[in-house]
Amino acid sequence: MKKSILIIAAHPDDEVLGCGGTIAKHVDNGDEVNTIIIAEGLTSRRTQRNREIVKSQLSELSNAAKNAANILGVNNIEILDYPDNRMDSIDLLDIVKLIEKKIEKYRPSIIYTHHSGDVNIDHSVIHDAVITATRPIPGSFVKKIITFETASSTEWRPPDSKGIFKPNYFVTIEDQFQRKMDALNAYKCEMREWPHPRSIKSLENLAKLRGSQVGYKYAEAFCLLRGIS
Repeated sequence: MKKSILIIAAHPDDEVLGCGGTIAKHVDNGDEVNTIIIAEGLTSRRTQRNREIVKSQLSELSNAAKNAANILGVNNIEILDYPDNRMDSIDLLDIVKLIEKKIEKYRPSIIYTHHSGDVNIDHSVIHDAVITATRPIPGSFVKKIITFETASSTEWRPPDSKGIFKPNYFVTIEDQFQRKMDALNAYKCEMREWPHPRSIKSLENLAKLRGSQVGYKYAEAFCLLRGIS
């Protein structure tokens, strides 16, 4: 049976880093995948937020996100313009209401989003907003909430600092791995050189590690927060 899948990510490239292979696998299984990217992903690299100064880079990043979505087979991608690494400056209720509207629009049975313990503040704010927006009221059509790891954010949280990522759910991506790599290459502007965790080599190694943990060549790891059948 065809499922509606919603990916809620903070920045362009988070969706591919965290679940690019799983997105492709859902598409291969005939599911409809929609993606929402909430923050613009660039202006925090300057002292003050000024979209005009980085207008061309923002356009390049938006095009990269669309190209990556096409590679993976995403049905629709929405790229919003909330402030990069400043999501904590916005009332949480406003973000919750935004996400509630998107859930009503796409009516997903499965939502993938960020892990709560990520170093990046936008990730944790969006995580909290998703949890609030998906509270299990009677009649809710969201049956699974799943969080992904984001290289250079999730693993940078020290173990004794805040809840660390403890995966309890794995998706094998042997048939989808190359498409994930192709989608990451669409984000050349966001990739880094080895040994940075957001380098292509590091991300391939991570997929191999997660695969080896469950007896496969490649996999992605997640935390299943709620599952209803």
